[in-house]
Amino acid sequence: MAGTVVFDLDGTLADTSGDLIAAANACFAARGLGALLDPVGDALIAFHGGRAMLRAGYGRMSGDHLLPPGAEDEDYLRLLDHYGQAIAVHTKLYPGAETALDRLAGAGHRLAVCTNKPEALAETLLQELGIRDRFAAMIGADTLPVRKPDPRPYQAAVEAAGGTVAQSFLVGDTETDRKTAAAAGVRVALVGFGPEGEALRRLAPEALLAHFDDLPDLAADWLG
Repeated sequence: MAGTVVFDLDGTLADTSGDLIAAANACFAARGLGALLDPVGDALIAFHGGRAMLRAGYGRMSGDHLLPPGAEDEDYLRLLDHYGQAIAVHTKLYPGAETALDRLAGAGHRLAVCTNKPEALAETLLQELGIRDRFAAMIGADTLPVRKPDPRPYQAAVEAAGGTVAQSFLVGDTETDRKTAAAAGVRVALVGFGPEGEALRRLAPEALLAHFDDLPDLAADWLG
């Protein structure tokens, strides 16, 4: 019996850190602060969201810089604007992602995306990466009034794809995804090829993927 495989987006299907950090650095540059984040060294921060990047950068300001009240809110909107205009300059799908999606679909599985990226940005990115048509459903951070790790976005993604939660699992890359799967009562496969790598074992996922090539066999085992 085929089932539904639900994917997180940033850090799971694609490495989006370079474009996210570029958007944050554009905000810092607008304040005369320079590029406060490193595209490689700070990749993990990028996957914790726009505000996390801004706060990390602010923490590196020299002592002679003071931010005006409301700076973070102002910069967050600026960050989203910069990012939306240059969303797929450096971003790349992880190796084997497209082949895995095709193999899963060929086995009869439904595919969906459940991300904490704003819905419009997620839709744009999936289109830019050329894989939007692989997914029967896409739930973003603002599609519902709640976001992951609340289980409702995950449940909505499965149901919109025409599947059942009992016959589904999540593929992700963070503790948020681990908590989402636990809240929804499903298994999670975390990717071991993102910024955290093997360190994700600390979250005790039901599976840790070394490469996307391993996903179709895992789906066959978990979903039939």
